[in-house]
This record gives sequence, C-alpha cells and structure tokens, in this order.
Amino acid sequence: MNYAIIAAGEGSRLAQEGVSLPKPLVKLNGKEMIRRLIDIFLENEATSISIIVNEEMKQVQEYVSALKLDIPLNIVVKSTPSSMHSFFELRNFLREGKFCLTTVDTIFKGEEFSRYIKAFIEDKTSDGMMAVTDFIDDEKPLYVDVDASMHIKGFLDQSADCKYISGGIYGLTHKAINTLEACLDSGQSRMRNFQRQLVADGLVLKAHPFAKIVDVDHAEDINKAEQFLNS
Repeated sequence: MNYAIIAAGEGSRLAQEGVSLPKPLVKLNGKEMIRRLIDIFLENEATSISIIVNEEMKQVQEYVSALKLDIPLNIVVKSTPSSMHSFFELRNFLREGKFCLTTVDTIFKGEEFSRYIKAFIEDKTSDGMMAVTDFIDDEKPLYVDVDASMHIKGFLDQSADCKYISGGIYGLTHKAINTLEACLDSGQSRMRNFQRQLVADGLVLKAHPFAKIVDVDHAEDINKAEQFLNS
C-alpha cells in the first residue's frame, strides 16, 4: 500500500493561538503528529510513504529529511494553495496499485485504521474506500450520502438526512489520478469538489465508518485529540 501525507499547510491558526511548533511537529502523547501517521502506516503494509511539506516550514523539512525508513520515502517541498494541489504534487508516486492519502492533522485510532486498510486491500469491486464518521465536530463538514450497502452516492455541503461526514482519509486507485488531473485542468481547487467529481466520473466508492475522527485546527484541539486517543 502506498501512503501519502499532506503536510503543506501553514498552521496559521495554531500559531495565532500560541503554538510555537509547526503543525506536523505538534506532539500528541509525546509523539509528533507526522511521526504518528508514519508509524501507523508502517504497521499497515506500507510499501512507500510520500509527504509534501511547504517551503516555509524549515523545521518540518529538516525533520522529514532526517527520517530513515526501510521503504521508499518521497519528500516534496512545495507551497501549494490547497490540499488538492498538494495531492496533485504527490500523484506520480501513487499511480501503481491502491493508495491511501490523508492530511497530517487527521487524528484517528490505529486499530480502526487497521480495520479500514484491511477492508480496502481485500475489496475487489470498488475504485476507492473513503473513511466516514458520524461524529460531527467540523466547522464545515462534508456530508456523505450512502446507500444501504455503504456505496457512496454523493458528497454534500449541507444535509439533514445524511448520517456520515467525510473523515479526510482517502483510499483510492489509479483511476482517481485521472479525475484529479482533470479537476486541476478545469480550475477546481477543493478536495470536496474532487470527491464529487469522482462520483460524477462513475468511480465506485465505498464508505467505511470510523467511530470518531478529529482534526487539530486549534490549540484546544491538541488536548481533545490526546484525550480521544487515550480513551
């Protein structure tokens, strides 16, 4: 399984709230968020890990450059205007087989992730498997419309009927790269529009529920994330 981490954001809200470290190096229970993701990936059949870091985050660049792994580690240093553009910069490392992409501040429990990856690896009928959760604590949630078999019918900005929202963990196949490139060519720049286009392009996507997924966007989220992981 090829894995990718988007760690190219500026983390401006954390900085404004007094957090001195760049977001990828913020520690949860004593471990940097980026290292926590890497370790989880290594425990779940990682064949490569690709990371994008923005040009201003010198500390993060130094940190990832010093990593020594037993599998290929691909590092891209580039500032991008959005997560979708960051995904685009990593796409050439993800063209073979299945891959899993997430942002560095997406926090989930390792055992739930292992069940998700196992299900994604074993699935032979879909073009992707997206993590979803019914825990809604997002400023702008993306609702996921699913049928009785957990096949995804659509992604909605607002919904009174959808049980789940996107968890920000994207399990995909090479077909998604074509959609990604077409989205960028047409001027789209948001991951939620990319996900909508996957459905519009006819890709078969399944939803895999997690009990809880949280994002670290604010200083107070650090403590919340630690409490969640320790619960």
